[in-house]
Amino acid sequence: MLSSFIKDQVQEISPWENIKSLNRNIRGDILSGITVAIIALPLALAFGEISKLGPIAGIWGAIAGGVFGGLFGGCLVGVSGPTAPKAAQIASFMGFFIIGTSNQPDLVAAFSIIFLSGLILIAISFFKISRFIHFTPYPVVAGFMCGIGLIVIITQINAFVGLKVSKDIHEVIMNIDHTIHNINLDALYVSIPSLIILFLWPLLGKKLDLLLKIPAPLIALVIGTCTAYFMELDIPYIGDKMDSSSGLDIFTLYIPDLSRTIEFIGPAFALAILAVLDSLLSCKVADNITGKRHSSDRETFGQGMANMAAGLIGGVTTATATMRTVANIKFGGKTPLASITHGIVLLSILLGLGFIVAAIPNACLAAILFKVGIDILDYRILPVLKKIPILDLLVFIVVLFITVYEDLMVAIGIGVAIAMIGHFKHLKTLFTSKIEHEIVPISETQFYPKDIGAEELGKTKISVLRPKGPIFFGSVEGLLGPYLNASKHQVLIVDMDGVEMMDLTGMYALEDFLKSLKLKNIDVYISNTDTHLTMALEKIGFFDSVGRNQYGLDKDSILPAILVSHN
Repeated sequence: MLSSFIKDQVQEISPWENIKSLNRNIRGDILSGITVAIIALPLALAFGEISKLGPIAGIWGAIAGGVFGGLFGGCLVGVSGPTAPKAAQIASFMGFFIIGTSNQPDLVAAFSIIFLSGLILIAISFFKISRFIHFTPYPVVAGFMCGIGLIVIITQINAFVGLKVSKDIHEVIMNIDHTIHNINLDALYVSIPSLIILFLWPLLGKKLDLLLKIPAPLIALVIGTCTAYFMELDIPYIGDKMDSSSGLDIFTLYIPDLSRTIEFIGPAFALAILAVLDSLLSCKVADNITGKRHSSDRETFGQGMANMAAGLIGGVTTATATMRTVANIKFGGKTPLASITHGIVLLSILLGLGFIVAAIPNACLAAILFKVGIDILDYRILPVLKKIPILDLLVFIVVLFITVYEDLMVAIGIGVAIAMIGHFKHLKTLFTSKIEHEIVPISETQFYPKDIGAEELGKTKISVLRPKGPIFFGSVEGLLGPYLNASKHQVLIVDMDGVEMMDLTGMYALEDFLKSLKLKNIDVYISNTDTHLTMALEKIGFFDSVGRNQYGLDKDSILPAILVSHN
């Protein structure tokens, strides 16, 4: 039994499958990796700044994430590196680890915590608990994303106007009057044009396709740096921190101080849990785009290896990054070679062009982070806040508030707890009843009239998905699971007759599911929904993205409509 368990685990975390795939798309992966590296450079610098470990640490984190995350990860198209949530989290810990009276951050402590978080991630992957990420309520995810977005924006206000970055969000808010009266006007020559470029570049790209191939953050970085250089502006630069007493050289090997493990284990565990949440949510986005399914346990193991490497070489803690992963898919990346290439390119830039990195103004990075913070906000939930169920609204507000004013992990824990209490009855039903969702051929359902012969269907293959019970954050994964093993079909009927209720997580999961089927050219028809569910879907804009024509047909009219469309 034990030997079988060990064998299964070794097979699950083995990088061999990733290694075998490296030669499948060499040209596309290399080109995509180079492009993603260009996008990642300014973001890595910026997230390094957020983390309070320094911009160079951000690049080392991206290198570790790219190489080790790509080699060992469970998402073939995933690209890892520092992310806004993880950078903000490590920054929140830095206030507790200061060297004596020098008020300088204890870098050994920081990188030891990152290293230990990697070990914890590897342990998590062995216990096969990463899959529980799929049970996170959507309002919790939306609340922490909006909270992180606000933190990123607010903490960069001082850098945007040319002042010293404050230690935390509370300090920025308390000293906002001092900030307004001490604005460094020279910094605005860099930050404001950079921010304008970031907003206008996509609009210009619609008129000239060539511009879309050049990432807006890179353009802002180049123009902002050149402006500061030629105008000889007296403002803070990245090089100021590289040359400071913090001693952050281009490369320093950090040996973890395991004698302080008890002191570090709490923050390390928090970082590890956030890495699982951040990474696997990004992997789910990639799954929806590619139509493939990542391995949650292998991805967790890969992030463990990446964070251990980051801790050793002085890099910011890493996770699979949604923006870079989506960009990788868009630019043609299909295997881990793209992620590895992205890491190698960043290493080349760091070792060969460090003097250029040092010349980048902090105000330029602040502008990039302003845009990142704005983009992180969850624009799916914000427009419909007044229309979502009360319980989902409460969870969102609580998670948002606690994320901004207290702690991210506490916010997630409380948000999940409120959601579980609110859905206690449905959770009880889930665990005490044998509810089985099924997908069957149409011939075995009520949608198939007795007076129609099989020949009338022609070559049209139709399947029926029959979900049962409450569809909420605790049951969504169980609903989508059976579909993965379904036989091939051109049309899917979703029979909602057995559905008791749906929360926001369930409704958005259904919407994402239908969108993914459309990308595969599979027509979807939804039948037997009650009035309350239809109204709830209407409120969240479900029909704006999915369409209404194939929704609400009864059992007698649905098959004729399908046959007219396909024959």
